[in-house]
Amino acid sequence: MCGIVGYIGDRQAQPILLNGLKRLEYRGYDSAGMATYFSKKSIISLRKLSGKVRVLEALLKKKPLSGTLGIAHTRWSTHGAPTQNNAHPHADCSSNVIIVHNGIIENYAQLKPQLIKEGHKFRSQTDTEVIAHLIEKFYKELPLEEAVRRAVGKLRGSFAIAVMSSKEPDKLIGARLGSPLIVGLGKNENFLASDVPAILEATREIIFLEEGEMAVLSRGECLITDFAGTQLSRKPTKVNWDISSAQKQGYKHFMLKEINEQPKIIENLLGMRLGKESNNVVFEEQKIPEAKLKAVKSISIVACGTAYHAGLVGKYILESLCGIPVSVDVSSEFRYRSLLIDKDTLVIAISQSGETADTLAGVREAKKHGSQILSICNVLGSTLTREADAVIYTHAGPEIGVASTKAYTAQIIALYLFAFYLDRLREGARTKTDYYVEELRKIPRLQEEVLKSQDVIARLARRHSHFGSFLFLGRNINYPSALEGALKLKEISYIPAEGYAAGEMKHGPIALIDEYRAVVCIAPKSKVYEKMISNIQEIHSRKGKLIAIATCGDSEIKNLTKEIIYIPKVDEFLSPLVAALPLQLLAYHIAVKRGCDVDQPRNLAKSVTVE
Repeated sequence: MCGIVGYIGDRQAQPILLNGLKRLEYRGYDSAGMATYFSKKSIISLRKLSGKVRVLEALLKKKPLSGTLGIAHTRWSTHGAPTQNNAHPHADCSSNVIIVHNGIIENYAQLKPQLIKEGHKFRSQTDTEVIAHLIEKFYKELPLEEAVRRAVGKLRGSFAIAVMSSKEPDKLIGARLGSPLIVGLGKNENFLASDVPAILEATREIIFLEEGEMAVLSRGECLITDFAGTQLSRKPTKVNWDISSAQKQGYKHFMLKEINEQPKIIENLLGMRLGKESNNVVFEEQKIPEAKLKAVKSISIVACGTAYHAGLVGKYILESLCGIPVSVDVSSEFRYRSLLIDKDTLVIAISQSGETADTLAGVREAKKHGSQILSICNVLGSTLTREADAVIYTHAGPEIGVASTKAYTAQIIALYLFAFYLDRLREGARTKTDYYVEELRKIPRLQEEVLKSQDVIARLARRHSHFGSFLFLGRNINYPSALEGALKLKEISYIPAEGYAAGEMKHGPIALIDEYRAVVCIAPKSKVYEKMISNIQEIHSRKGKLIAIATCGDSEIKNLTKEIIYIPKVDEFLSPLVAALPLQLLAYHIAVKRGCDVDQPRNLAKSVTVE
């Protein structure tokens, strides 16, 4: 979950590392630190503090670091509270070896007593510090890269590390197992980072390290090996992300910017995937043979958080269009239950980052059962895309806000398009698919219509920001929309919120209805509209504080509440793509009114790379 950045080259490292930390702060922001090698004194200087990167930046203005070799870290706490001592980087006993780490060392409690017995002095409560002392132990007799190699061989768990030493200041070493780490290649300089945005201003030539690999970097060279020391040949990938997509561009928050980007992202995706002269769907990255897809007898979707809610929408889509039974699991449960899947099961794994630990573990378990894996992912070269049999990229660009918005609707678009593709392979009803494709092409324009109502939604949100809890209700394909609306509000405003299938309200949740709870009802025109109106009437009769998301022109709903967010008329089958935006904006403006940190909500991180 933490963010790592490293630099070796001819330029001063501090501004490069600091800029990288700012770009990676969505990965964790409990504490931050930096270390550089100061050649005039042949020492490594270190600055670290609890708090966000801006706190470290203020310290560096008073006490700057000099040097052209350095590593830095922004932390999401696992072992040890977010204190200065527990902040990264960590050092060995002599402060010659400095390390930053993302992940969890599962056997640190077994390693630490032995190291203490051997005379090593620990300064923190973290699992990370064990790595520094292990390297120190082997470094007495081996070169730095060999000491690192021996140390990682003793570790169990997940890790991405960056290592430097005052004894060998011409080297920067990175290694990964279960946590992401990339190498950036420059002219007379090289980089390490947890994610592409950290180094996008400096280079677009990226090597994605794979499981069990190590990079030994100097100013002019990059050597990739496995943990056994075997040299590997790896060509860099050119990343075409626009750096402006990782900047706010005048918006107050990244989340607001990313909400507003959705129509353009979907328009681009449809232009990329759909032929101009036909409604055929094109997936250049989809490598599963058509014969295997035609033979699929069931589909299992695995994902976490917002991606799980996209998967629930996908269940409605795929079952309706393709007539294939679909199950949806949160990845953390899927990986531990007795799986009834086999070679005739297609597993669809959804992850924005492609590094979600539970989803990756679920994929590995599914592969043991012989299932084909299709990943839906946003990040080029991520672990999930490499481990899957096929991938559908969502091409949403960097999503910096911790609460996912544009990635969610891009994932749903990918599921619609895949359903169209699979339906045609299985010789489904072409007329029906053609109709939905044409309706899908209208979605960007309909989303733009919703975005024109942002001021109305903001005013409504401010009027309801004092409520102590929220209930979100939806039916059929918009039941997942209710779950996602509740999650968005919880994530960024810290207000307790629950999402329910509206038909389940009278089986328990109706007991919660009173004047202190707001109830958001997702009620566009649909085949379940009358059922939804009945639920709304039940809430209205109990004096519940109602907010309705309804279709423009709906006069009936005005008799039940004055608090209405109107969305344009859309086919029910595609309505989650339009309903998502007012739910996101409602959560955003409530959180802003309450003074919450929208882009970096407490206790959360963007990429959950630990279990």
